[in-house]
Amino acid sequence: MNRPTVPNVSRQVSLLLVDDSPDLLSLLADFLRPTRWRLVVAFDGQEGYQKATVLQPDLILLDVRMPRTDGFAAIRLLKADSRTRNIPVIFLSGAKEIEERLTGLRLGAVDYISKPFSPEEVMVRIGIHLDLHRRQAAEAVTEEEEDALQPGAVSSTVAAAMHILRQDICQAPSLTDLAHQVGTNERRLNALFRKETGTTVFAWLREQRFVLACELLADTELDIQQVSDQVGYGNAANFTTMFKERFGVTPSDYRRSLRKSDNQD
Repeated sequence: MNRPTVPNVSRQVSLLLVDDSPDLLSLLADFLRPTRWRLVVAFDGQEGYQKATVLQPDLILLDVRMPRTDGFAAIRLLKADSRTRNIPVIFLSGAKEIEERLTGLRLGAVDYISKPFSPEEVMVRIGIHLDLHRRQAAEAVTEEEEDALQPGAVSSTVAAAMHILRQDICQAPSLTDLAHQVGTNERRLNALFRKETGTTVFAWLREQRFVLACELLADTELDIQQVSDQVGYGNAANFTTMFKERFGVTPSDYRRSLRKSDNQD
């Protein structure tokens, strides 16, 4: 049998495999072993719950129909316990009834795999949910950091976005690309900027462009088109219009007023 592709994970993870069938556990262990993940097994839901509280696995593969404590009872225990409620659970079951699958999902499972299954499907689903869980955990940490910010401070996410925008202020990435580069999404990044700077991402960028434009008008001999190019406005007319809306004077008048003031000094 060809080995399935191992998902791309950045660190060793642990999986808890819970099933009353030694043969199935052996099959799972056989095709998961090349991943070098730590594999722990349990033979019923109660044993699985007890091991989960102690070992804190990254993900649980849980059979539904088992003696003593079945999978549904086990996930109720897991979700009621603060030590285990955030561990993603994937159900394994040979049942074909849609209601059983819906019950498992309502109880908090992140996915449901029907038996018989292919190793490739199990590996892909595990990889997806491990990656998703890591991202969610990282965002939760970021939110805690943001809540602890001192007045006037910015979070690491906003600081990273500002750094990227300042690096190439005339050719800024799209909001989608910028959010991706700092590990978040467009809506959240804009919300963070509003919370921490009082404005949106591109309103902040526009203000930074005006700051640079004022510096160039004051300190260089660049003509208006060249200044426009330097700050990301390809069209000098558009730049002049936006500049006047912001400052009440055209770029040329702004430069003249500065030089007149210098001459008077």
